[in-house]
Amino acid sequence: MNARAILAKLRHRQTPTREELAWVAQGLATGQMSDAQAGAFAMGVCLNGLSDVGRVALTLAMRDSGRVLNWDVDGPVLDKHSTGGIGDCVSLLLAPALAACGAYVPMISGRGLGHTGGTLDKLESIPGVKTQLSEGQFKAIVGQVGCAIVGATADIAPADRRLYAVRDVSSTVDSLDLITASILSKKLAAGLDGLVLDVKTGSGAFMKTLAEGQALAEALTKTANAAKCCTTAVISDMSQPLVPSVGNALEVAEVMRLLTGTGRGPIIDVAAALGGVLLANSGLAADVQEGADAVVHAIRNGYAAERFARMVSALGGPVNFVEDWQRFLPEATVIRQVSAPHDGYIAQINGEALGMAVVSLGGGRVLEGDCVNPAVGISDMVRLGTQVKRGQTLAVVHAVRSDQADRAAHSVLGAITLSGSRPKVPEQIIERVG
Repeated sequence: MNARAILAKLRHRQTPTREELAWVAQGLATGQMSDAQAGAFAMGVCLNGLSDVGRVALTLAMRDSGRVLNWDVDGPVLDKHSTGGIGDCVSLLLAPALAACGAYVPMISGRGLGHTGGTLDKLESIPGVKTQLSEGQFKAIVGQVGCAIVGATADIAPADRRLYAVRDVSSTVDSLDLITASILSKKLAAGLDGLVLDVKTGSGAFMKTLAEGQALAEALTKTANAAKCCTTAVISDMSQPLVPSVGNALEVAEVMRLLTGTGRGPIIDVAAALGGVLLANSGLAADVQEGADAVVHAIRNGYAAERFARMVSALGGPVNFVEDWQRFLPEATVIRQVSAPHDGYIAQINGEALGMAVVSLGGGRVLEGDCVNPAVGISDMVRLGTQVKRGQTLAVVHAVRSDQADRAAHSVLGAITLSGSRPKVPEQIIERVG
């Protein structure tokens, strides 16, 4: 086997065999495939796709390119993954809530991809937090705290580590096959008993339409369950940011307000829907509603905050972060309000445009090795359906320089559509699959 022959099959719209895809995964993991070949493979799959059998084969091959964890704990090992959205910091809220409900959550997460933020980048905006741990450290924190949010070690799905970076800089992010293989290779390597997938659809998601979201949910659940991991997908709306902030430290601040009882919003509904499925499927709740109620109770009564504090401390962050989080999070030097140009209702929000505005501020990556500024972003976003008056604040830009703030403010205005009539706001939870 060789890369050129496999790439030629993709170019001619033929799905490589299981053995060929296993060779690709090993080639990605060991460096036997060059960067050019890895990019060509990603583009070939993005343009021409794989069969259902090929998608499962690629996922399992990427999982098996490294170690598969096993656990010796006294409860179910559960996890959640989002397909990516704007202002989506559910993981930081749900992982400690599930731990407080008796689950063990070894959450292997990723960094920012395209216009969406990454859970690891958000968590690392907390001073001292390190998310690259050894397997031993990872297992110890999960066993002691109940949850840990970390990056994949060099031994966990190394093929995905390479392909993930290639996709971000080669415009091959929005491929159903590559998204499925990337998500599930890491999750299946974590040795899970159960998984729930938050499949986003809308302007801020990779899957813009409900049909695209349903197709991805079906692909993910079929592939994961074929690999013997009990998996359900929840399709949720991403036609606006899930919290009123977009940017790493700004989103952590939103999570802290929720964990400490001063925040509200649709993110609670999403966390409850996802957590309810996991707790019911694993036997920690009698049904989905009981599980959802348990997640909300853990968040609103401080139990999730206690687990989050222990996790942050175990990852190297401040011991008293939860008690004094405002003091620790970095702040931008230039703050710019964006005002409504005229009266109206917030009719549409282009989430992808907002995400790219944050990337241009330095809050995301254009090139693979770019550093991320955790302080920049957009906060105080108005919600869909809100009636505003001319001059009222639509959002607040957090930037390093005035010229960057000006450009971002212009992008925010371009991303928000005002209308003379109140729009219909989509339901936050659309459906469950699997």
